[in-house]
Amino acid sequence: QVQLVESGGGLVQAGKSLRLSCAASRSISNFNSMDWYRQAPGKGRELVAQITGGGSTNYADSVKGRFTISVDNAMNTVYLQMNSLKPEDTAVYYCRASSPWVPTGYWGQGTQVTVSS
Repeated sequence: QVQLVESGGGLVQAGKSLRLSCAASRSISNFNSMDWYRQAPGKGRELVAQITGGGSTNYADSVKGRFTISVDNAMNTVYLQMNSLKPEDTAVYYCRASSPWVPTGYWGQGTQVTVSS
């Protein structure tokens, strides 16, 4: 069991940056991956960025070159650095820990990101 708490969301203008944080209640080093998802109004939840236990990263095509996922295992925290934000990045962003024993993974409560044009 692990609790995940996201923070860092807010309202920003297009072209600006935000950094999201996902603080875990315990060590995250043994999870298969740590993921950031987002869900825009009226749309399904989509995978934005992922970092595996081995340090490999994957990104949605829509955010490649703009977003960077990183992890601080000492702080049990995952970050999502979001640069050059666009209005279409507006969504609730969720952190997820992928575990082989929990098919759905562990999810945080989400943090709202709103990008104005």
